[in-house]
Amino acid sequence: MRIFGIDPGSERTGYGCVESDGRRHRLVTCGAITAPPGAGLPQRLSRIYRELSAQLRAAQPDCVAIENLFHAVNARSALKLGHARGVAMLAAVEAGCDVVEYTPAEVKRAVVGYGRAEKPQVQLMVKLLLGLAAAPSPHDAADALAVAICHLHNGPQGALKARVEAEAAASAKASADRRGKMPRSWRQYRPPANG
Repeated sequence: MRIFGIDPGSERTGYGCVESDGRRHRLVTCGAITAPPGAGLPQRLSRIYRELSAQLRAAQPDCVAIENLFHAVNARSALKLGHARGVAMLAAVEAGCDVVEYTPAEVKRAVVGYGRAEKPQVQLMVKLLLGLAAAPSPHDAADALAVAICHLHNGPQGALKARVEAEAAASAKASADRRGKMPRSWRQYRPPANG
């Protein structure tokens, strides 16, 4: 399953795609979309939309996970972030993908295990979970990958992982049951009855 994560921002929007078989995660692509200096909000939003659309076409994800807005320092920055999120959602929906949202605390809890983790901790865990040689940079790309990993752990893929683990546990139990019926020493051995 491929999940495309997006960390929206009006100045810089991070994106990252992760593929998973339920046991291991693999990096497909990641990066950040930045606006040219001095560009107005409409030009920045247009660039976010065009580049995300191109990345979504190239990655062909099964689902898009976007970081949800939970609070902002002021109304103006909240509105700008809301516009960037809207453009990202539009690109995802037009690419034919389902869209899910997670708060920053949910993402940090799923990736680091602590909802108030710092950005360097998130980057380190993303690096470890994806088996990368270096932490993804810029931090917006790492955040987007963390959103994708969060969905892999919490969304339908998380259910697949739970099913795989349950099947492994059942197999181990069946194996243990067979061993329980087998003699543990030569004194316990009884030849099969002929009949």
